Amino acid sequence: MTEIVKDTVNSILEKLHITSSKEEAIALKEPNDEDLKGLRERYAKAKQEQVFAFYDELDSAAKAALYAQLSSVDPDHINAITQKALHPPKISDAEAETTTLEPLPKSATASILDSKPEDIESWHSSGLDLVADGTVAVVLMAGGQGTRLGSSAPKGCFNIGLPSGKSLFQIQAERIYKIQQLAEKKHGKKNIVVPWYIMTSGPTRVPTEKFFQEHDYFGLCKDDVIIFEQGVLPCISNDGKILLESKAKVKALALEQKLDADVGLQVSVAPDGNGGIYQALLTSNVRTDMRKRGVQHIHAYCVDNCLVKVADPVFMGFAASKDVDIATKVVRKRNAKEPVGLILLKNGKPDVVEYSEIDQATAEAKDPNQPDLLKFRAANIVNHYYSFRFLETIEQWVHELPHHVARKKIPYIDTEKGETIKPEKPNGIKLEQFVFDVFPMIELDKFASLEVKREDEFSPLKNAKGTGEDDPDTSRKDVLAQGTRWVQNAGATVVSEGDSSVSGVEVSPLISYGGEGLGFLKNKTIKAPAVIEQES
Repeated sequence: MTEIVKDTVNSILEKLHITSSKEEAIALKEPNDEDLKGLRERYAKAKQEQVFAFYDELDSAAKAALYAQLSSVDPDHINAITQKALHPPKISDAEAETTTLEPLPKSATASILDSKPEDIESWHSSGLDLVADGTVAVVLMAGGQGTRLGSSAPKGCFNIGLPSGKSLFQIQAERIYKIQQLAEKKHGKKNIVVPWYIMTSGPTRVPTEKFFQEHDYFGLCKDDVIIFEQGVLPCISNDGKILLESKAKVKALALEQKLDADVGLQVSVAPDGNGGIYQALLTSNVRTDMRKRGVQHIHAYCVDNCLVKVADPVFMGFAASKDVDIATKVVRKRNAKEPVGLILLKNGKPDVVEYSEIDQATAEAKDPNQPDLLKFRAANIVNHYYSFRFLETIEQWVHELPHHVARKKIPYIDTEKGETIKPEKPNGIKLEQFVFDVFPMIELDKFASLEVKREDEFSPLKNAKGTGEDDPDTSRKDVLAQGTRWVQNAGATVVSEGDSSVSGVEVSPLISYGGEGLGFLKNKTIKAPAVIEQES
């Protein structure tokens, strides 16, 4: 129990950058009068003095904890980004009329759907070479909880109901394991490593670490699975005030003794969005670790894509062949009304434009060269490539990334009455950044897009079971349908038995990464549902 408490407290402090490692002991001290006065004045100048409303009522340990948290926040910066997010520069009618949207040029794109087989094989081969050279790494954005799935656990722990019972984390870990094996086989090497950097949030950090520990890192080396945490930003009331959250009892662990402490009040904070990945790579020293390992090519993706090809050699090879700094995978938009963001050129720069920002005529426009296809069809699936040289420039542009407003119902402490309020309607905002906001900062010749097959590479898990769209049932169906195609292409016959909703074949990533290596199934009959986990 003590270790759980220690992890929780350290997690809180680390995400606020109060301590850099959960191995460091917590030894917070109540500030002296001079330091406290200086911090009070700083907040008063920013008109955020309400955060000290109950400070004098707290015990020594609670004062130390609140002081440490407030010291980690720059109230002037919070005011500035809040105002900029709430009042973005207005676009004049003239500017709106001159805004241009165009698909990415052919020089920046390719499609698995119509590329030459020899090109795809070339990308795959060169991608495996990069893996074998130890220059490929993976960054997983895994900060989300499974709340909408009916679970408070990290979404990566979720089991979508596959015959094997595997979680998303296990499936993805096994894909990394397999790609290492494929590279070893091609080059006759041993101990090839694709490091896996897993970005969590405050609520998911500790349970993610424990999940991996309990499952022995799913066969991967512990030292090559690096779990880190994205940053947080204070929650803001509708009138621009930093909110305080409910009182809470936790156990603080001092350097040489344990003590019970009433943390009392804390600033209410929320994760800074998937765009916080860039700053987190710095503050967590992940970029430093990549540099030490000689990483040059990074694959970044979201945990909830059940079909994601982790460290996809085709994607790595494609991006490296074009010598770009950012590449992105897209799938073909189903129809004009599908509510997805699109990868395109906006005023001549790579960008993502949301469905709500596109008028009907633009959404329905046809490709003049392929009239049966939409002109704007490159749907964003948050599946990206970065060159390490680009990540080496984060300090030059990260401060330019915009913040976006998410209006939420945020429980808070009424600083006049001292009561906890649970609002029934949105009472404040959470500030977040988007991972793709960096795209317009890239020169077009350093940006590329690869269209992939939706049925092979994109099945998002967003909604509760029974929703009928992007839920555990649809994700399971997509995984089993893919496995069925693979074994049939290998010459097997699939016979379905029982419930059709779970019918299909699950192929373990340890057996096949992308449909290869299944020749042992030729002329065999497989009774579905089934799991192919070993050659037999």
